[in-house]
Amino acid sequence: MESVRAVLIDIDGVLTVSWEPLPGSVEALREIREAGFGVALVTNTTSRTRASIAGTLREAGFAVDAEDILTAPVATAAYLAEHFPGARCVLLNSGDIREDLEGVTLLAPDDTKSVPDVVIVGGAGPEFDYAALNRAFGYLQRGARLVAVHRNLYWRTDAGLQLDSGAFLVGLEQAARAEAEVTGKPSAAFFEAALARLGVGAGEALMVGDDIESDVLAAQRAGITGVLVKTGKYLPETHRDATGTPDHVIESFADLPALLRGSAVQELG
Repeated sequence: MESVRAVLIDIDGVLTVSWEPLPGSVEALREIREAGFGVALVTNTTSRTRASIAGTLREAGFAVDAEDILTAPVATAAYLAEHFPGARCVLLNSGDIREDLEGVTLLAPDDTKSVPDVVIVGGAGPEFDYAALNRAFGYLQRGARLVAVHRNLYWRTDAGLQLDSGAFLVGLEQAARAEAEVTGKPSAAFFEAALARLGVGAGEALMVGDDIESDVLAAQRAGITGVLVKTGKYLPETHRDATGTPDHVIESFADLPALLRGSAVQELG
């Protein structure tokens, strides 16, 4: 812990649930910043843009700007620019994230005649009906590549756990015999992008998340210290049955400053 200079933080389920701050999270983030740690909020959220997320968090009391946030859609745009430059894409997503897909050519939703080069699967919602999924299936059969913003199975809201696009993605992959290229968490490229923004190496960073597989263990595979919080989508059974062991487990984000305090004292001194 003495080498930690920066903290990567998931938002949904760690700082907030349904955009309402979890107890002590505003104060904990303030303390972490005041201790001199670099901070990046890294999220697979696909219902809002970075600017919208930052505005909502500021209204809730968090001192953050859009530049502090790395979303999976932003990472997706960078991935497409590198691997599929100029590709025509269709987007299946709940929420308008076009602002974060800068440079990506998106076909109009009512364009049913063109065959895209890439099918982008974002976050699930009412848009994930049979017609939309079947249309995506048809594109994949005709040679389109499959890119997934993430493969989360569910997330927690104030109404409880809600199904996410990872559940649908498995069906598309199996039906079309296509393997999705994932651009958000748990992809290594996503964590590398966050580290590059902060100007630190993997051994100097810590990742805090409520998803043991996509947040914590994925970060650990990238060489980042992983911290699991028992809030948000955390379930004892997923913790027990996980493919690995977190470096640290804490009750909530409010407990993170205490975990960091040893290294914070050393850095401030």
